[in-house]
Amino acid sequence: MIDSTRFACSFYFHNEQEESTTKTFWRLAVAGLMAAPAMVQGATFEVDTAHTTIGFSIRHMVINNVQGAFREFQGAIEYNEQDPASLSIKGSIKAASVDTGIAARDEHLRSGDFFDVTKYPEITFESTRVSHRDGQLILIGNFTLHGVTQEIRLPLTIAGPITDPQGNVRIGLETSLVLNRKDYGMNWSKVIDNGGLVVGDEVTIQINAEAMHK
Repeated sequence: MIDSTRFACSFYFHNEQEESTTKTFWRLAVAGLMAAPAMVQGATFEVDTAHTTIGFSIRHMVINNVQGAFREFQGAIEYNEQDPASLSIKGSIKAASVDTGIAARDEHLRSGDFFDVTKYPEITFESTRVSHRDGQLILIGNFTLHGVTQEIRLPLTIAGPITDPQGNVRIGLETSLVLNRKDYGMNWSKVIDNGGLVVGDEVTIQINAEAMHK
């Protein structure tokens, strides 16, 4: 015969245990959702200048690459995680913020021989459309340097979104490209003994950016 009292106690114990387990599951599930990065749809991000670098390198006297960066810039990004093709970016750089670590060289770069920052204080980019090539996202837009606007194509890698410890939603972007400075009217150079140039024509630009949801 079944001890009804023992059966009732056993049933009550197991039922209470299952209910406790179910509550624990849902608490963990809700906590996990709160901790996960928010799904970003049609959001505006602002470039975080503290965690972004816009660098460049150019050949010097044929034998070496001189590197530099721009220290003052801003940018806005429209990004939909579910529709990367709708991506758009608009940004500007203060040409006078060019920095190669040598004051005399930087002053020469700011002069009329190169950036001519008094006449052309800003370098700008504004995207117009997005395409794909071999699975790579390509951002196409108008790039203006030294008063000349050219269409360029940026192979772009996007990381995130993630949520930082302060609760801010962030994305990362990385791109690089090679430009010919003479396409933008920056022609100054000198010929050295072996026929090479003091300053090369091709400039490699590397951008590593973080942007934060506004």
